[in-house]
Amino acid sequence: MALLEQAGELGKRDQPAQAGGITVCLKGRLARRLLLHSSVSLLISFVVLAPRPTHSQSGRQKQANTNTTPQNSNSNTRPRQTSKSTPPTNSTRPNVNQEGETDDVVRVNSTLVPVPATVVDVRGIAVTNLKLEDFELRIDGQLSVISDLARAETPVRMAMLFDNSGSLSEFREFEKRAAIRFFHNVLRPVDQAAVFSVSTDVTLAEPLTNDARRLESTIASFGKPEGATSLFDAIIQAGAYLKPYAGRRIIVIVSDGEDTTSRADFDTTLQRALADDCQIYVVQTGLYENANVRALAAERRMEEFSSQTGGAVYIPRTTQDLDNAFAQIAADLAQQYILSYYPAPDKRDGHYHLIALTVKSRPNARVRARRVFLVKTHDRV
Repeated sequence: MALLEQAGELGKRDQPAQAGGITVCLKGRLARRLLLHSSVSLLISFVVLAPRPTHSQSGRQKQANTNTTPQNSNSNTRPRQTSKSTPPTNSTRPNVNQEGETDDVVRVNSTLVPVPATVVDVRGIAVTNLKLEDFELRIDGQLSVISDLARAETPVRMAMLFDNSGSLSEFREFEKRAAIRFFHNVLRPVDQAAVFSVSTDVTLAEPLTNDARRLESTIASFGKPEGATSLFDAIIQAGAYLKPYAGRRIIVIVSDGEDTTSRADFDTTLQRALADDCQIYVVQTGLYENANVRALAAERRMEEFSSQTGGAVYIPRTTQDLDNAFAQIAADLAQQYILSYYPAPDKRDGHYHLIALTVKSRPNARVRARRVFLVKTHDRV
């Protein structure tokens, strides 16, 4: 550049200039030729000495500027496309661990309110041919839309609360035999059940499994009953255990229903069972015609648990009655309708709302379903 500036000055002033100690006299035309020759030389040097583009091992040409996108690039230099993720369309989504395997626990869309319902006629026989338009749903007395209707193919997640307290020592083998037959007859491959031992303490004796033999073995292994009865605490613990799992959540209580040592009271226990969307079935053993006042109070509590959650209470008097009770629970689970309701935003307020489900096409039909629902404010999605 110094040489170009020096030549320009000489062309203007027609004065001698020194370069490396040699005096050169440049005038007019000679100065212009020197200027042109120097410019061309510098341009050629720049082109020859410029660094050539490099290539990666994959054969793709690296881009000098990542902020620009070539308009006419070939397939080897085109940026890789990424697909947009699509949100899931159903209400459940399995968790995937680091190995890519699906865990048992799934996330449940908390705004969906499932309403399992059993419908029987005046003779007590199940009505199994109903369609969505046959049902009418009212929430807090207002007619509401039923989003979907499914049959009993929906998986069951069940917790059996087996009373191991000292109050039931007389009926121990009687209950164990019936419970074993129940698991053998009710569980399908898609269903799972767990067993809780209930006495002074509540223990998960067998986690959720679809292996009926393991459940039967657990029941058979229970030793001599002893201790008090923390039944309310067991209901709360079982509901919390089932809550993360998809499907119909069922609690089956095998007990005389008398609670003696729970920290929770009846009202708190009922609210927790309703919030966890659990149906409660009770096989209330040990009650006979000469039952005392305390036993009758326990019977009324068990009836309230079941009626509010859409379950049922059975009070067997003989071994045959006990078998029939478990058989009826199994039939209920196999014949249920499962309705889906998405509550309006003003119903997702953390308060209980009344459910009234009827069959329009069969006014004499009796419907057994949950009576309330609750969506907590922090469960909104």
